[in-house]
Parts: sequence; structure tokens; C-alpha cells
Amino acid sequence: MTRPRVKICGITRLEDANIAARLGADAIGFVFWPTSPRRVSVEVARAIAQALPAHVTRVGVFVDASPAEVTDVARAVGLHAVQLHGDEDLAPYRGVPATLIKATSLATDDDVELMAALPDTITPLVDAHDRTRRGGTGQRANWARAAALARRRPIMLAGGLSAENVGEAIATVQPWAIDVSSGVETAPGLKSEARLIELFAALEHLTRGRRAV
Repeated sequence: MTRPRVKICGITRLEDANIAARLGADAIGFVFWPTSPRRVSVEVARAIAQALPAHVTRVGVFVDASPAEVTDVARAVGLHAVQLHGDEDLAPYRGVPATLIKATSLATDDDVELMAALPDTITPLVDAHDRTRRGGTGQRANWARAAALARRRPIMLAGGLSAENVGEAIATVQPWAIDVSSGVETAPGLKSEARLIELFAALEHLTRGRRAV
């Protein structure tokens, strides 16, 4: 079994980014929403992004920021993808110079249909529902609806993922990628090396187990 791609989100420190990349993270996420406890400045994000290995995808997380602001930050930091976590109308963001990721809580079955109908160029990210904090809540997403969507197109799965539940989450949903933040933290924006090691060990164990079968 090939493990899903792994994004470690809410990075605020270079040392955390380096540990995640060394352990095998495929992507690093920077939160630019001003009210987030994981918010990082453009200057700090740019410094971290420039120090990362070339193969690690740089992702910016935004909540209802204008397309112009998202574009400016993407260019300044060198983002490869932007993750939209608000109530954005996606059409104006098509000109942003980065791949688009759209977060959704899949609150209803109709939401599954709406996300399934998005253009292939936009990747759905399924997260827990929280209109105040928007993400990084530690709460589990709706895995049943996420699995239904994942059967129709590649998705990213977020929402309370950690070493303890990532195997169950992958087996249930079969996502293209997972997005982990609070599950590898000691405090918002401060990653734990021990928890990161545990997460990637759990992923490796899952992969070895499937190969053995």
C-alpha cells in the first residue's frame, strides 16, 4: 500500500518544518488567517519556505482573504498551493498562481455532490465543522461522507488526525492526502518532535502491514 501524501500544517518555526520534512512530510502548511493561533507572518513563512527541500510543497491557508491578497502572499512566500477555508466564491481565485485546495466540512449529503462536481484542478479538503476556528480544532471530520467523496475523486482528509487514529482514518476514507496539525502539537503552532515521529511511525507500520498481506 502506498501511504497518502502527508501535509503538516500550522508551521510557525523552522525547526518544526525541518523535522517534518526529514521524517517524510510531503507538504508544509502556513496559516495566514489573522485570528488563528497558528498565524505566521509572510516574512517568517518565506524564510521557512526558502530553507525547505525543493520537493516539499509549500501551502498557504487563508480564510476569506481577497484573491489579490492571496496572490500577493503566494508570490512573496513561494507557495505551490493555497488552501481556502472560508466561504469563498472560487471563481475569482482561478487566477491565483498556485494550485487551489478548498476546505469543506461535508455537513450534508448535498455537500458531497457539490464537492464532487468541482473542477479537477481544485482539491477538496474535508475537515471538521467549526465556523469560528475553521480548522486545527482537533475534532474529527465526517469520515463517512469523506469516504463517499474519496470514492469519486482524490481528497485531503483533516480533522483531529494523530498517530492514534491515522490508520483507522486511512482505512476508512482512503484519502489521497492527510493534513495534520493539532495532533502533532504541544501548543497551537508548536510541533512536537515526539508526536511527529509517532505519526510517521504509524504510517510506516500501516504501509508495512499492507505489504505483508
